[in-house]
Amino acid sequence: MSEIRFPLIIVNFKAYTEVEGEGALALARACAEVAGESGVSIVACPPMVELGRVASSVTLPVMAQHVDHKTPGSATGWVTAESVRRAGAIGTLVNHSEHRLGMEGIRSVVLACKRADLRTCICADSANSSGEVAIFAPDMVAVEPPELIGGDVSVTSAKPDIVIEAVRAVHQIDSSIPVLCGAGVKNGQDVKKAIELGAKGVLLASGVVKAKDQKQALRDLIRFV
Repeated sequence: MSEIRFPLIIVNFKAYTEVEGEGALALARACAEVAGESGVSIVACPPMVELGRVASSVTLPVMAQHVDHKTPGSATGWVTAESVRRAGAIGTLVNHSEHRLGMEGIRSVVLACKRADLRTCICADSANSSGEVAIFAPDMVAVEPPELIGGDVSVTSAKPDIVIEAVRAVHQIDSSIPVLCGAGVKNGQDVKKAIELGAKGVLLASGVVKAKDQKQALRDLIRFV
């Protein structure tokens, strides 16, 4: 496990077939190798069923894809912040577009993570909602317009104003909260543009996970960082 630094690349493995079983560990090791050779901070977010194995196998910050607000005990089928921390993760995504929580759910999960000493990256779908979730004092906010997620056009090209406005909205609440951006991010030019727009890094998935050569895709992402 190592600490997060900025600029930051968060690779969300999601639940693609490419990261089932050994695929998750292979991608995490590719992330660790590229991070080691470049010095760029990369975070892996493996599927929950592989979280502990990945976290114990790589010297790389690992985050969960989701945490529930439940406390340890009678919580069958739920994921507690404490269990994620003990699995070796240092943090979690919160409110991803594929796992929405609503404002009260976000608040409850962030509080649970603070108690468990887990970092939080709250996902938001617009500049306005980025500012709204900043009131919960997360460690990061990631703005991702849902219509661009998984597509071939990066938010930095299609909707750059959203990134600028999200940074402004979050920093009006707390200027110390780093803002990331995602949706359609695929290459080093996208990452470079994100940083120029005021983001401290990117959150992406398919551009790496589904690449024919995952390691090369990672190297391309960080070439301007």
